[in-house]
Order: sequence, then structure tokens, then C-alpha cells
Amino acid sequence: MGMVKEFKEFALKGNMVDMAVGIIIGGAFGLIIKSLIDDVIMPLVGAVISDVDFSNMYFPLADGVEKGLPLDEARAQGAVFAYGNFITVLINFLILAFVIFLMVKMMNKAKAKFEAEKEAAPPPAPAADVVLLGEIRDLLKNK
Repeated sequence: MGMVKEFKEFALKGNMVDMAVGIIIGGAFGLIIKSLIDDVIMPLVGAVISDVDFSNMYFPLADGVEKGLPLDEARAQGAVFAYGNFITVLINFLILAFVIFLMVKMMNKAKAKFEAEKEAAPPPAPAADVVLLGEIRDLLKNK
């Protein structure tokens, strides 16, 4: 029975729950970034460089592979060096890293602003019993 209790304590710790929430949000964020890249950025990049589809860029390595085929068909004919997908994944990574950088920068700025407001706030008034003890001390000094 002790092992079940120990597992419950482990699984329900605050850090564990925070980590689970972070992983779930991170997965959803990854899907958003993937859609941004696949549906918005890559078509724009392809349009700028004359409607090139990165996913079908490759060099044939085998003699029997025809150039200009879709990548799946070219792979069926023989070995290909498919660098286009790597370019797409690299662009995905760079965009994701940049977005994460902006988020961390924004969080650091908000944290610094919060700490500055916290420091600028006047100190809290002393408790009533502390004020009373100070008055008693002053009265005893004057006697």
C-alpha cells in the first residue's frame, strides 16, 4: 500500500502537473507553428522564388531515377538525395526558435516590469502591535 501512496504523491506534485500542462500546451503550440509554416510562410516563400515546392526537391542518385517526378515516385525508382524536406524542416525550426525567442523576451520584459513595480511600491505599514510597542518604547525612554 505504501507504493501506491508514494506514486500518488509523486504524480500529483505541483511540478509534475505544471510539466504536463506545459507539454500539452507545447504540443498544441507546435501544431499552430506547423500550420503557420505549411499554410502561410512556405507558400509565400515558394511564390517569391517562382512557385518552387520544397518538398519535391531532390537529386537523383541512381541512374534509373527520372528528374522532375514527385519525390515519392522518384524514391520508388531508386535512391534520391531529398534535400527539399530538410530545407522545410530547417525553416520550421528557425521560425519556431524565433517565436520562442520572442516569447521568452516578452516574458522577461513583463517580469522585469513586475519586479520594478514591486520595488517601487511603498513598504507596507507596520502592524498595529509593532506601532504600539514602539510607542511604549518611546514613553519609557522619556521617563
